[in-house]
Amino acid sequence: MRVFVTGGTGFIGAAVVEELLRAGHEVLGLARSRSSADALRAAGASAHHGALEDLERLRAGARACDGVVHLGFVHDFSRYKEACELDRRVIAALGDALRGSSRPLIVTSGTLATPGREASEHDRHAEGASRLTPRAASEEAADALAARGVRVGVVRASPSVHGPGDHGLVPMLIETARRQRASAYVDDGANRWNAVHRRDAAAVFARALERTGPGDRFHAVAESAIPFRSIAAVIGERMGLPVIRVSSEDAPAHFGWLSWIAALDCPTSSALTRAALDWTPSHPGLLDDLASERYGY
Repeated sequence: MRVFVTGGTGFIGAAVVEELLRAGHEVLGLARSRSSADALRAAGASAHHGALEDLERLRAGARACDGVVHLGFVHDFSRYKEACELDRRVIAALGDALRGSSRPLIVTSGTLATPGREASEHDRHAEGASRLTPRAASEEAADALAARGVRVGVVRASPSVHGPGDHGLVPMLIETARRQRASAYVDDGANRWNAVHRRDAAAVFARALERTGPGDRFHAVAESAIPFRSIAAVIGERMGLPVIRVSSEDAPAHFGWLSWIAALDCPTSSALTRAALDWTPSHPGLLDDLASERYGY
């Protein structure tokens, strides 16, 4: 099929484009700039010039294709709620272009934290969750489309999507350790992160596109529960820095705005995704990746 991809030159998106092309699909990628268009063409895709803010260009791209994978997001954390509300409008526009057809739309979200237990694909945000959790806007938008008959699915990606070229949370933790001259965890460090390699995540997006039903959730999660203390330990060892405990009260002073993420407990299952998509992660785990030279210590 011909697939319209937003965010196709990003860290995950570039891997998704490669995965789709490898599976025999044709890719039309949204390109905000000439350099983005050049990168898409170099990968073997075509370019559709436009920006996330240009909803009519998004509709045109979706109408020209047999399916859509939406990974684009404005990563301006100083205007995070605005970015999440823009994502709501983007998803609505893409879905509007697909209404009345069986053409699939895959949108991107993050895994949920379900206190006291492991989250599964059956879990949903509470009604109106976006008022307190802005990123929930993406799933609210997807559910609104599913209620109107659009074949829309959601891929929830791990907080740590890792691999060569990572510029997300783990590099931020490394930079924090470098600045503070210590690699830290919060309280006992027993809070758990889930994680996935970018190429394993890309396979989930590509397979979900072919198999999703309206409102389906898929978890791009290879490792369900890595103690944060273990992540801090590998960073400390590789950097030759002490590994220290900081209290919840002192975490903001050490981690800054990352403090709530460093304390996040979000064990997440992907058992249903593995069965539904016949997906088995095959790339290195987070701790092995952290112990390698890929993170430029």
